[in-house]
Parts: sequence; C-alpha cells; structure tokens
Amino acid sequence: MSPISKIMDPDQVRRAVTRIAHEILERNKGIEDVCLVGIRTRGVVLAQRLKEAIEEIEKKPIAIGILDINLYRDDLTLIAHQPVVRATQIDFDITDKTVVLVDDVLFTGRTIRAALAALIDLGRPSCIQLAVLVDRGHRELPIRADFVGKNVPTARTQEVRVKLLENDGVSDEVLIEEGR
Repeated sequence: MSPISKIMDPDQVRRAVTRIAHEILERNKGIEDVCLVGIRTRGVVLAQRLKEAIEEIEKKPIAIGILDINLYRDDLTLIAHQPVVRATQIDFDITDKTVVLVDDVLFTGRTIRAALAALIDLGRPSCIQLAVLVDRGHRELPIRADFVGKNVPTARTQEVRVKLLENDGVSDEVLIEEGR
C-alpha cells in the first residue's frame, strides 16, 4: 500500500480531540455520571487524550476504561487462528452511566457492534455515545458516531491509517492509502 494523502497532521489531530472533548461536555452538561471507554488499541490512546482535555476544562476527574473486543467480533476466525485477547480494564461500574466509547476510525460499524455487546456484558449504561477521530463511511450496520473529528469520504478499496505517537512512535497523522 502506498499513501495517497495525509488528511490530518499532529495539529489537526490535537484540535479534533479538543473539539470532541468540548462537544462531550456540552452534550452531557458536564461530566457527572460520564465515563470514557477506549477500544484497543488506538481508541485507548484517544480516550486518554480526551480524559486529559476534559479534566483540563472541568478541573474534575473522569473515569476511563479499556475495552478489548476480540472475543465479540463476528469475524474472529478470519483475523487469526489464535487471536490475541487482551484484558478489558474497566474498574468502575458502568450501570446507569453515560459511556462514551472511543475509537480511531469508524468504517463498517462491526467493531462498534462488538464493543456494544462487550459493554452490555459489563453492565447496563443509561446511554452509550460514540466518539471517533475519523468517520470514513461505508456502514454495514445502522451505527453512527455522536462525536467525529473528521468525516472523510473514501473508496471501499482505500484504507485509513491512524498513527499516534504513543502507539506508533511517529508524529500523529492520518493517511489514506490505496488498497490492494
């Protein structure tokens, strides 16, 4: 695959996270009974950045958790013979909370469907909202994001690659690459 274009640079990623943090606060009228849950891997980094931005604005802590969805995927056998399952780390009760689920790219909606199933196994939130850095379209399920950093029309053959310093060791960027 070869990059065809950079659609977000480090400043654009930072601004998108800051804007999403403000939108979460506005929609929920603060952070009372609100928590963040990042989907492994890059959703966790974005959730942590949202946590920092929200706490900077509100001057109050917000709970954050990590969700591994591998066992809930409908394409589990297509990914690997022995998929890597990592721990879900949510050390608070999500029952009656507004859970803001965080991921990097929203595409078909299947990752989010799996995340919703995993969350419901952990409790009964009063509301689940979705925050994504990039919405690229091509939904296969009736799922939409509540908070979006950037809407990017793509061809199904293209791939959206999110690179974050904490995961990838390179400056934040979002690329669109031609598929095979």
